[in-house]
Amino acid sequence: MGEQEQDLARARAAFVARFGRRPELAVRAPGRVNLIGEHTDYSEGLVLPCAIDRDTLVLAAPGEGRRVRALSLEQEPPVELELDALARVGDWSDYVRGAAFALGAQGHRLVGADLVITSRVPIGSGLSSSAALGVAVVWAFARLAGLALSPRAVAEAAHVGESGFVGVGCGILDPFASALGRRDHALRIDCRDRSVALVPLGPGRVALLVAHSGVTRALASGGYRERVTECAAALAEAKAAGVAAPAARTLRDLSAAQLPALEAALAPRLFRRARHVICENERVDAFRAAVVAGDLAAAGAVLRDGMRSLREDYEVSTPELDRLCALGDAAPGCHGSRLTGAGWGGCTLHLVEPAAADEVARAIRSGFAASYGREPPLWAVRPADGASELAV
Repeated sequence: MGEQEQDLARARAAFVARFGRRPELAVRAPGRVNLIGEHTDYSEGLVLPCAIDRDTLVLAAPGEGRRVRALSLEQEPPVELELDALARVGDWSDYVRGAAFALGAQGHRLVGADLVITSRVPIGSGLSSSAALGVAVVWAFARLAGLALSPRAVAEAAHVGESGFVGVGCGILDPFASALGRRDHALRIDCRDRSVALVPLGPGRVALLVAHSGVTRALASGGYRERVTECAAALAEAKAAGVAAPAARTLRDLSAAQLPALEAALAPRLFRRARHVICENERVDAFRAAVVAGDLAAAGAVLRDGMRSLREDYEVSTPELDRLCALGDAAPGCHGSRLTGAGWGGCTLHLVEPAAADEVARAIRSGFAASYGREPPLWAVRPADGASELAV
């Protein structure tokens, strides 16, 4: 029995034990790894994620009236909520509430539901456990209500739930990757016009390793919102100095050619934030071109440059993330490394020759253990299909 079958069997048993009947629907939504394009989505920039073969599962059946009962096999406590009285409570269930809020805001009439949730996407890892949960719950609510939403519509609703209801203020990267992913492909997403283009990675051509720093984070607090605010402040100062056009909407509207003028006009911290976003957008297309051409050495160089920018200009790295990247970059067969996700903890990504994957993983584990006294959790991940229904 494979991992997915084991998770389904465990969740099905929990559903019967909790609710006294069998589920009628099963939905899977994957986590994601962002290959390049970090902290650009909320400035309407470019991103290049792929869904990965680690899923969140939601088993569901219609409930009584407008009441939702939800049990997570990984998080406590179980919750009950009324669809007519949705409010944030500050725990994992806000993502369930946010999914219902988003669909209700679109005019959809939902029905009550019983839900059991389980996940192999590590929480607080930067692999988008929150978006996987939001996408899976939106899909389940929609199907129970008889709605036939497209994967894109599911992603849009999950984004409204996380950004507008939970209050993260995030962009569309995570839910789009979770809902629209394609096996053996990355997605080039333009966060301004919301266009999505497939970028073939080629089965067996490249290996992706993900290492967990052991430092978890909460996106709805502190640093993430601060960076969103700083990007807006950088644009405002650039407009006031006449560097950015009055009609500029975000830092996406500025180019690398304007960096000298921006450096003269902006406070140093805001300039560094702007430089990261502007150059990171260029790195997305540089990485895509390198991968399509089969030049993994060039692609790895883009990752390393992106990591330098995240560490120095955007200041979202940690010593643990820095160490993981340094270990990966020093290992033969690893083309490049960087943190993936928003930073302040979570995971690193390593672009590796498939034949060298085991040796690179060993080098990262042993080197990190020598520095921190513990081995980091580490996974080989594959680009996977986006969200779907499963036989329950």
